[in-house]
Amino acid sequence: MELSDLRAFARITDLMSVSAAARALGMPKSGVSRALARLERDVGVLLVDRSTRHLRLTDAGTHFRPHALRILADVDEAGAALDGLGAVPAGSLTISLPFTIATALVAPMLPTFMACYPQVRVVLAVENRFIDMPADPVDLMIRVGPLVDSDLIARRLLVSETWLCASPDYVTARGTPLRAADLSDHHLIGYHDRATVYLDASSNDAGRIELAPAIAISDAAALLPVVLAGAGIAPLPDFLARSLVADGRLVRLRPTIAREQSVIHAVYPSHRGLSAKVRVFIDALVASVSHRELGV
Repeated sequence: MELSDLRAFARITDLMSVSAAARALGMPKSGVSRALARLERDVGVLLVDRSTRHLRLTDAGTHFRPHALRILADVDEAGAALDGLGAVPAGSLTISLPFTIATALVAPMLPTFMACYPQVRVVLAVENRFIDMPADPVDLMIRVGPLVDSDLIARRLLVSETWLCASPDYVTARGTPLRAADLSDHHLIGYHDRATVYLDASSNDAGRIELAPAIAISDAAALLPVVLAGAGIAPLPDFLARSLVADGRLVRLRPTIAREQSVIHAVYPSHRGLSAKVRVFIDALVASVSHRELGV
């Protein structure tokens, strides 16, 4: 059983496409097909049903996949252990993170990070799906909000406060809400996957109001252009809104409304330890976030 064949199987089952797996691996499609056939010959069972228009895992393939991923993770762990012994962090660093975090916090610090650590290859897996670490071949996750109990190690990156924002043109045309209840007279933009709750901080639950947004979007980064265009009022994470408020492109409305907080963590598997490439990346991200908060 060859590791390259296991990697081909893992990528095929990630993407459910031989062609897509070939592109991701930088291999000919025929080479990926042969790798899968060779692996099936080695294990003695059909792992992927290729008789339909779309690939699907067989029962055997479903049972085999987590074991294959674990083998690959262990090999990567062994490489990370050697990487940690070296003076220079190196190798591929795969990070699973949401779109807003990728665009607002991680992408801006990558040029400086890559200049400092040119031997690290950063792969950003921009997604919100559940990641089964360490079975999935991911070195680091960045997640927003409460974490489930697990054996994973989490390092707090920052605490983000929600700012209620609108464009200057919207405020000029529609006025400024003074209390949470006043928001019912405004055009609201919110998130489709959670309740939109506003709270007057000074009045506790008496000022709590839940309103349905006129526009509902799943991600803050996609929501931002709608707010900038003057479509309404939206709750935005402070790390996304701060610079826009500072330069006058957005107006922060009544800090006593919608002062929710979210904790953002970097998460990695405890059994791998903290490899050099993961450690330097987290340190660089923490430094970058701190500079942004201080306006440096």
